[in-house]
Amino acid sequence: MTLEVKDLRFSYKDNRVLKGVDLSAGAGQCVFVLGENGAGKTTLFRCLLGLLAGYTGEIHIDGTDAANMSSREIARKIAYIPQAHTPVFNYTVFETVLMGTNVLTAGLRTPGKLERETTEQMLEQMNIPHLGERGFAEISGGEQQLALIARALAQKSRILIMDEPTANLDYGNQFRVMRHIRQLARDGYLVILSTHNPEHALLYSDMVLVLKEGKAMVYGEPGKILNQDLIKSVYGISVELQTVRAPWGDVPVFIPHVE
Repeated sequence: MTLEVKDLRFSYKDNRVLKGVDLSAGAGQCVFVLGENGAGKTTLFRCLLGLLAGYTGEIHIDGTDAANMSSREIARKIAYIPQAHTPVFNYTVFETVLMGTNVLTAGLRTPGKLERETTEQMLEQMNIPHLGERGFAEISGGEQQLALIARALAQKSRILIMDEPTANLDYGNQFRVMRHIRQLARDGYLVILSTHNPEHALLYSDMVLVLKEGKAMVYGEPGKILNQDLIKSVYGISVELQTVRAPWGDVPVFIPHVE
């Protein structure tokens, strides 16, 4: 499974949002997208998901030009995981994950035994089968995020796009969710996610795309591109990149300047 983006550009009327983005990634990789608010991250994701027409440049999904693919065909390749949210209806976690199988069913056919078995498998994969009969609105933010990931996995797509999956999660749940995401990449998924936390990128990414005002500033391995000058340029804050010695190895961290 591969994703190739070449010179991607997009405008809302006269407002140019994406001004040339290149990206190349494959199965087993975890790609982080960094950038301040308004940098173009959401627009990039919407283009990749086939939700925005009229872009220029190229998007190739597993070798096929996305411009020649239907929305259902794209959905069979790419699944989207939003931030955890409170739904209007308090569906159970099982029902929420089951919704991910809709792309696998024809027309309005009711999900059957196969779809229910798929749902059970994905709950097991995310280690949340015990939450199946709980209301989605009644579980924690971290558990909600895992349920949303399970719903995407039920779609059977091998590319996962995640919109700030650790936003609004407490400190512990941020790392629990990130460990699950890292494992998905090890299992052969291509994971592309946005974040405002460059330390998460240092710890968990294989590749990092940095956007600024709709342009790709740099794309590369985190250890090679993430540095003090880049963070200053992107976020307007001075930091010090330090290495902390831990029992499992050296850990890079950004320390903001306190004035």
